[in-house]
Amino acid sequence: MNLENLMPPLMFLALVVFLLSGYPVAFSLGAVGIVFGFLGIALDIFPAPLLKAMPDRIFGIMSNQLLLAIPFFTFMGIILEKSGLAEDLLDTMGKLFGPFRGGLALSVVFVGAILAATTGVVAASVMAMGLISLPVMLKYGYNPRFASGVILGSATLAQIIPPSVVLIVLADQLGVSVGDMYKAALIPAAFTVGLYFLYVIYVALFRPQWAPALPLEARPDAGKEAQTAFALLSYLLVGTGAYAVGRFLPSWAEWLEVLVALALWTLVLLPWIRRNRLLQRALLSMVPPLVLIFLVLGTVLIGLATPTEAGAMGVVGALILAALNRRLSFQVLYGAMEGTAKLTAFVIFILIGSTLFSLVFRGVDGDLWVEGFLTGLPGGEVGFILFVMVLVFLLGFFIDFFEIAFIALPLLAIGAEALNIDKLWFGLLVGVNLQTSFLTPPFGFALFYLRNVAPREVKTGDIYLGGIPFIGLQLLVLVLVYFLRDPILRFVNGLGG
Repeated sequence: MNLENLMPPLMFLALVVFLLSGYPVAFSLGAVGIVFGFLGIALDIFPAPLLKAMPDRIFGIMSNQLLLAIPFFTFMGIILEKSGLAEDLLDTMGKLFGPFRGGLALSVVFVGAILAATTGVVAASVMAMGLISLPVMLKYGYNPRFASGVILGSATLAQIIPPSVVLIVLADQLGVSVGDMYKAALIPAAFTVGLYFLYVIYVALFRPQWAPALPLEARPDAGKEAQTAFALLSYLLVGTGAYAVGRFLPSWAEWLEVLVALALWTLVLLPWIRRNRLLQRALLSMVPPLVLIFLVLGTVLIGLATPTEAGAMGVVGALILAALNRRLSFQVLYGAMEGTAKLTAFVIFILIGSTLFSLVFRGVDGDLWVEGFLTGLPGGEVGFILFVMVLVFLLGFFIDFFEIAFIALPLLAIGAEALNIDKLWFGLLVGVNLQTSFLTPPFGFALFYLRNVAPREVKTGDIYLGGIPFIGLQLLVLVLVYFLRDPILRFVNGLGG
């Protein structure tokens, strides 16, 4: 084997060594790219003029409108964390599900799904629910391990429920529509939430001491839960029915019909609303996030806005919500802007480093080496998918999902394209798999976020062990997505039509 054929594997091995050494990822990528680029020029196996393309690529990154959605959604998530939205929702839903064993855990899963659909940021969800709900769950006798696991699993829903930031990155790296990625993600998101509910119910039935019901003194509106649940369910049925009928109308009239139907139904339920304080609180706490979900997610799904435009509207909505709740201050704004600037700089520098690495890697025919390796795996498409899923799962133990998306995904996509695997479905598989990276030790970020805000009586071991069942449930969803490729793609095409 000549030196030219050795360059791609040596370059890849050098990157692995740098990453394992703990050196910053962005600089590791750039350093490996520069060193091997000049080495290739010296050995006359890399064309020097190719490096002139780097400034254009950096300019392309900085002018990418899609990536602008990342700071918008990050800023919105931090503001919503301070707005009181999660606190109001958790308190209301906790009282609504309170009469049942596991009711508090069910409310955490429900609120986790709502927060995921508004923020798309895991850190905001973990810290909000860890600060608010974990002390309450422990106070009423919940098992610390089970309570920690429910919060961890529910918070990582922000990874797969649109408008997830990771879905934006995956769509950008694979060159597919973010709107289509969002539509496809609705199915695994629904599976994940459903399995979480079933797991909580299972624990409540077979280990009732782990998840007791709220005592009567903790439920000031006891006796109103059934009426409240029926009223909320009726809103869902009326809205769904109006939407189904409105499919035969123009898009603007379709959503107008839904709003009119919900307004008329509110008039019908007005006597109940006046007499039921729990129903009043439920409606007041649910309407703002639902409006935000429509502004952020609904406008993207129906084609009224791009993800960047939807993120901008979401930021405005989050600021208004925080102001109405009297939670908007200079300190909150400064903290949100600082956190957003740090994450955005982190992403952009990794992307610049990965672009330099990939430019040199492709210049020494690394893409051909990767394609040959991945397509030569035993088992064809099945063997390739199995290898990729195991690799992404193991990488999630050690590196951040951004790093996996920017470093590994472009290389893995070469094999997927060579095997004619649908990029949208492939990206969805990777996205579901990346959920686990927040829960897998030693570097699962959700574990660290919860450890920082959890009470002292919750042991670190409880947090780590509590996440294991939810890792299993997420892997089960991954298997379902694999076997439901055609239904998912038909759903995306049908929703798009």
